[in-house]
Amino acid sequence: MPVENLEEEGLPKNPNLGLAQLKFLLTLPKSSTSSVNIEDVRKQLLDGIREKDMAPYYEEVCAELKWDVDSELLATMRANNEKKVKELDDAIEDAEQNLGDIDVRDTILAKAEYLASIGEKDRAIMGFRLAYEKSVTLGSRLDIVFYQIRIGMFFGDNDIMVRNIEKAKSLIEEGGDWDRRNRLKVYEGIYAMSTRSFSHATTLFLEAVATFTSYELMTYQEFVRYTVLCAMLTVERSTLKDKCVNGAEVQEVLHADELMRGYLNSLYKCQYADFFRLLAEVECAISVDRWLHVHQCYIVREMRVLAYNQLLQSYHALTLEYMANAFGVSIEFIDRELSRFIAAGKLHCKIDKVAGIVETTRPDKRNYQYQSVIKHGDTLLQRVQKLSRVIDI
Repeated sequence: MPVENLEEEGLPKNPNLGLAQLKFLLTLPKSSTSSVNIEDVRKQLLDGIREKDMAPYYEEVCAELKWDVDSELLATMRANNEKKVKELDDAIEDAEQNLGDIDVRDTILAKAEYLASIGEKDRAIMGFRLAYEKSVTLGSRLDIVFYQIRIGMFFGDNDIMVRNIEKAKSLIEEGGDWDRRNRLKVYEGIYAMSTRSFSHATTLFLEAVATFTSYELMTYQEFVRYTVLCAMLTVERSTLKDKCVNGAEVQEVLHADELMRGYLNSLYKCQYADFFRLLAEVECAISVDRWLHVHQCYIVREMRVLAYNQLLQSYHALTLEYMANAFGVSIEFIDRELSRFIAAGKLHCKIDKVAGIVETTRPDKRNYQYQSVIKHGDTLLQRVQKLSRVIDI
């Protein structure tokens, strides 16, 4: 997918997920938003609410962020909402009396879309369900399901997302077209990423990176960022090289993204001091990301473990001083880090503090598998014995 703007290929930005990101930024503590102009964020959010007359969403935002409600603004937006809803209700009534089933379905869908655009969650979902029941073609049903997934994303409602992703997968199996199949991969990938299923998200993102058209969710640049972040966490070095380091679509975007380009290449080229420095910058970016902020500590920890393992795999033994210099940190820091990760079972090595050496202790996979079989076999035998006693009784 070229980098040029192809947003017309996406579905309508309804609801606008950008507003949900702005609201999220305003919920963060000041220490996490030092790089963000909060007044500008607040103004953008209010402008977006005014533009669409989002009275229900405005009330929710004011309640959650503890803002003083502008009564005049709220009254104006409510009046506009009521007027528009009445027009849509009249159109539905006219279609039911004078037009065919397709026209009735279209007017019901138009009302649901309007309710979604103003942040009226429950009524919008009800409207989409009614429109779904009246839809005949598979494509129109899938578009309605995608609408409901976006509502779930907008309000952070995992239940809506899960139920409608499963429904979309079922419809796709019945014969969904190529575009909607690829769109579903992005939708499901975002949900997987937000619930820390990074491996599944990586698989879906890499399959969709060349055919991305889901501009209603994010820009292509943002999508590639998520793809690289998830891939670095989960895939083997050879796959990372093929799909990201040498991937044409990814590199076309990273050419203009200095942070992610440096972050990816520094790990792949074993430039660990640069990697640690850039990891700190990536951590700042993740901390203000609506989907990844809850996984911030996990991602940073796992990436540090990955870098340590990558270095240790190449040697039988290293000095603490060498490792500290390689990562651009102090000997005391690297000693604490390695001790913590060794104790947690994430690094297979041991530290000789007297000699100042780190010795790798590569796990014996064959022995581990043998012990695992013995352990599971004993468990199975115990269960069979218990079952036999029950049967004898």
